[in-house]
Amino acid sequence: MRFSAFHSAIFSLLGAVALCSPAAHAAGYTETRYPLVLVHGLFGFDNIGPVDYWYGVAPSLRSGGATVFTSQVSAANSTQVRGEQLLTEVKRIVAVSGKSKVNLIGHSHGGPTIRYVATVRPDLVASVTSIGGVNKGSAAADVLLGVAPPGSISRDIISKVADGLAKLISFLSGGAGLPQNSLAAAQSLSTAGSAKFNAAHPAGLPFSACGEGAYQVNGVSYFSWSGGQSYTNALDAIDPALALTGLVFGGAKNDGLVSSCSSHLGRVIRDDYAMNHMDEVNHSLGIVHLFETNPLSIFRSHANRLQNQGL
Repeated sequence: MRFSAFHSAIFSLLGAVALCSPAAHAAGYTETRYPLVLVHGLFGFDNIGPVDYWYGVAPSLRSGGATVFTSQVSAANSTQVRGEQLLTEVKRIVAVSGKSKVNLIGHSHGGPTIRYVATVRPDLVASVTSIGGVNKGSAAADVLLGVAPPGSISRDIISKVADGLAKLISFLSGGAGLPQNSLAAAQSLSTAGSAKFNAAHPAGLPFSACGEGAYQVNGVSYFSWSGGQSYTNALDAIDPALALTGLVFGGAKNDGLVSSCSSHLGRVIRDDYAMNHMDEVNHSLGIVHLFETNPLSIFRSHANRLQNQGL
């Protein structure tokens, strides 16, 4: 049978409705054994006034019984620095919650950040979930570093502006005092920087160029998912910028900032959602693709997945 674009849209809508079934909203559906910890990416935050980085994610998860914590690490810094900051938060969460472990969920640069913690303290981590994670580097970071080579005036200018932005984000979100270093962040997110990091923290990395990695390492379960479309909604002001940055991937499937293959880690749930990099966390006040599964449904389904695995 030949399907038109209209039929495809109808089936996508029906799929979204199915994920909104009563079972998906039953009491206890998202109640995991260990707390969920959300870790933001580059230039990220927990919230700035009424604006949440993870728009609606925490309340949606809590409504089904989950215990959720939203972390606050440097908006821009190296993976190691952010990882050590997160480790401090994880220790605090374990003490406060009375649970021995946590389920770490990281977006973008949050992916490598949570992997760092899982490597150095696997005893504190039940699972790692990377969403649009920069696990093998980003062509966008490579281009930025190429445009602004060491010692150039352009690098100094870009670095100072980016550091200023990171400090402002940190201040407005209550993270004043956290060190910011945008150049270190870009180097960590580059292909070369990621390769260096991966040599020391290989857990969950794919066995092939665009395959899956080990589902469990040192008692930690690994998962990932990502979008594969840079422009998804004309009403989202961020989409044009992501459509532009998506061009640097030379036609490879990407979400505007990370290639789909680079996002792979452990068990790959999907790498082709009709979502861009910010849709993945329901950013921009939840303005996402009209005919794709709502990001909140994906988070809820994943919490239930963790629950079913005793995590």
